[in-house]
Amino acid sequence: MQIGLSDRHTDRPQRPRSSPTGAFLRLPAPRSAHDLWPIAREDLYNAKARFFRVRVMALDTDAARVMEMMRLAGGPPYETLTAPEARALFRASCEALSSAPQPVAEIRALSARHPAGRTVRMRLYRGATTSSGGALPALVYFHGGGWVIGDLDTHDCLCRHLANAARCIVVSVDYRLAPEHKFPAAVEDCLYATCWVAEQAKAIGIDRQRVAVGGDSAGGNLAAVVCLLARDLGEPKLVFQVLLYPATDCAMTYPSKQRFAEGYLLTRPTLQWFYDNYLRGPSDLGDWRASPLRAQHLTRLPAALLLTAGNDVLCDEGEAYARRLQQDGVPVLLRQFPDQIHGFLTMGKIVHAALPALDEVAAALRAAWEGQEFRN
Repeated sequence: MQIGLSDRHTDRPQRPRSSPTGAFLRLPAPRSAHDLWPIAREDLYNAKARFFRVRVMALDTDAARVMEMMRLAGGPPYETLTAPEARALFRASCEALSSAPQPVAEIRALSARHPAGRTVRMRLYRGATTSSGGALPALVYFHGGGWVIGDLDTHDCLCRHLANAARCIVVSVDYRLAPEHKFPAAVEDCLYATCWVAEQAKAIGIDRQRVAVGGDSAGGNLAAVVCLLARDLGEPKLVFQVLLYPATDCAMTYPSKQRFAEGYLLTRPTLQWFYDNYLRGPSDLGDWRASPLRAQHLTRLPAALLLTAGNDVLCDEGEAYARRLQQDGVPVLLRQFPDQIHGFLTMGKIVHAALPALDEVAAALRAAWEGQEFRN
């Protein structure tokens, strides 16, 4: 079976249309990997125009509730805080919004000693229905948080869910954060952790031939960069990349960064604060390790699932990265949630669309690991 971008999909389910009153557009959730809803090539190129009307008038009621909860809580904007204060605030927000943690078969602390003397901490999750006797496929996961906030605990529920739904091992990486550790420290840690997982695959119960990388927001940025670095280095061999509302270009030039500049959980000033903390200076803006959309070419990369939220400052650059991948011959599934906000996947306690969306991510991973052909 082939899953991916194609010119025709005469047998695909019909997309529900938004009503004249502005009801939000919702795409059907797949029942299995075989029901993954691929977006056509012409849809990909017209995505910006097609969804502009929806973005203006569509907001999922659960996402709106989250925004109202945050407004009533009266918390300070991240850009007014120190990095430690922002981390504490983000951790508290995740505790309030994350779904209940699912039980998994195993959780194990891992650590990789870098030749430079530092240690990269990781946390391994083995899915609840998996066996400890064989080698399982693995997702090396990089958490979001603007390279400044977030940790293993803030994304614990997400990693548990993916381990169970994809029936795999998830290795979550506790990379160094800015501003204490500026770019490219996070990149170096994520690449080293991925290489270490591949090298130690047999010892930790992983099938080295079925290793994927993924992440959300800043973590999606790091996953994209790790794929580029692994391609250029020739190792490790990666079979899939999961990019969840990723940051792909540090320049503040995309229209969505103006459309959603204020009034959302991730605002333009907050995004600028993240970049100011992460990057060493203006010269880093053009470095493809910070802005993978600026890489010279994206050929010979693993197939990708790229997910965007319509009401998000990062949605335009995420879709632009999907177009670049497609143009360079990389199989890509672009999954758009036009009525959602940035970070909704970790808001499962309130946003009911979060867990079905994670099930879609897991279905795409299983399809890739099962050798199903993804094509443009």
